[in-house]
Amino acid sequence: MNYKTLKRVIGVKNKEIDAIIFDLDGTLWNTVDSCLKATSLVKEEHKDITRDVTREQIESAMGKTSDEIINIYYGYLPREKGGEYANEAFSKNVENLLKEGGRLYPNTRETIMKLSKKYKLFIVSNCVKGYIESFFNTSGLKDYFDDYESYGRTLLSKGENIKLVIERNNLKNPIYVGDTSGDMEASYYAGIPFVYAAYGFGDVESFDYKIDDISELLNI
Repeated sequence: MNYKTLKRVIGVKNKEIDAIIFDLDGTLWNTVDSCLKATSLVKEEHKDITRDVTREQIESAMGKTSDEIINIYYGYLPREKGGEYANEAFSKNVENLLKEGGRLYPNTRETIMKLSKKYKLFIVSNCVKGYIESFFNTSGLKDYFDDYESYGRTLLSKGENIKLVIERNNLKNPIYVGDTSGDMEASYYAGIPFVYAAYGFGDVESFDYKIDDISELLNI
C-alpha cells in the first residue's frame, strides 16, 4: 500500500463510517452447491469435458473474475472452448439461483436489516451480470441496498468498481467487507479500510478489522 492510500485508510478509520460495501460470495451467501450443479449439467452436454469441476475448485474460484474462473474450471481445454463452457455454467448457475437462491450465512438477514438503519449499503462483486440480481430476487434484501456493481456489467476490476460506487454515491467514509486477499487488495486500491470476513472462503493476513460472524459488524 502506498503512502497516499495509507493516509486515506487511516483517515477513514478515524472518522464516522457512512457506508458499508459488501462482497457477495463468501461474505453474504454461499452458492457452491448451485455452481456444482451448473458445471455438472454442462459436463453432461459436452464430451470433451472429461473432468468434473470439484467443490475445491469452485471454492478457490470464488471472488475471481470470469477469465480466472475459466482457467480453474477448464484450463486443460483450448481457451475458446473453456470460455464457452464456463459461460454456459455461469448462465445455468444464474438461472438456478434466480429460482432457488443461495444459502445466506447465519445472521445475514437480521444484520443487513439493522445496518441499513444507520448506513448506506452496497454490493461490489466480480460476478457475471445477473448474479447480484439473483441474490436480490431470492434473499428478500434488495430494498436494504442503495446500489451495486459487478465485473459482468462494467468489465472493470473489483477495486475500480468499488471506486465507481464510491464516486457515484458520493460516499465519504465507506468500508469494504470481503473474505479473500483479492477483496483486501481491491479495498486498498480504492483507499478504504478492509473488513475480513473470516467465515468465508479466503485466508487473509492483512486487514483493518476481522469478523467471524457478520453480526459483529454491528459492533464496529
